[in-house]
Amino acid sequence: MFATFIEPAANRGVGVAFTDRLGGVSTGPLAELNLGRSDLDELDSLRANMALVRQASGFVRLAAVHQVHGTAVHLADEDGRDWSCDDWIGDGVAGAQRLPVADAIVTTTPGLAVMIRVADCVPVVLADQAAGIVGCAHAGRVGLLDAVLPGTVQAMYDAGAQQITAWIGPHICSDCYEVPSEMADEAADRLPECRAITRWGTPGIDLGAGAAAQLTRLGVQVHRVDPCTLTTPSLFSHRGDGPGAGRQIGLAWIGDCAPNGGRVAT
Repeated sequence: MFATFIEPAANRGVGVAFTDRLGGVSTGPLAELNLGRSDLDELDSLRANMALVRQASGFVRLAAVHQVHGTAVHLADEDGRDWSCDDWIGDGVAGAQRLPVADAIVTTTPGLAVMIRVADCVPVVLADQAAGIVGCAHAGRVGLLDAVLPGTVQAMYDAGAQQITAWIGPHICSDCYEVPSEMADEAADRLPECRAITRWGTPGIDLGAGAAAQLTRLGVQVHRVDPCTLTTPSLFSHRGDGPGAGRQIGLAWIGDCAPNGGRVAT
């Protein structure tokens, strides 16, 4: 169920998790713990999968966004929603509100988890434990180069954060992220730490190194807990599974509930 799990009691009151694809009820290409793709999966499967994550993690309410590979940051505290039940699915549920369009989400509300969906893109969880502020960001190639992470950090500072820690979760690694040479050169020109050569000797992009470099320059303490999604069978991968790939999530929440399961990593 979890590629990484850090319970609040072990992290000064902040929970951090990155899910994998194991332990859920979805079937076919979305098996097992799909937490996205409401256009492809059965809604009852999505509900059951998230119920398992909630039970293991200890949070109840969950805020999400509709991701578009942009840089907008949504402040969940100002949304006005209760963020209970099926709100995280959005208007995939008949009559439900649409999710806010953004690629990062921040909250200061205890007990409210924030999430971001990914397959090969970089999920980043951020927290200022002392200030009680958490966030999640979706940093694919476009969003990373367009500065979604600096925008998320600034939103947290604006909310009162002073010392931020980040966890970079599972994503496609530089050995596997092959791109055309023009794309690789553009990425390296904008963010030099992104330059990479794949295991095949072709141009690539190192999203994890780029994200870590951006965050470090902003004074953020960075932890990398980021196995490759393409080569790790327990993870969904857009390149490995195809366009119908399921989604794992990055999660952060403020609370002191001890989990019922999961792998703890620091």
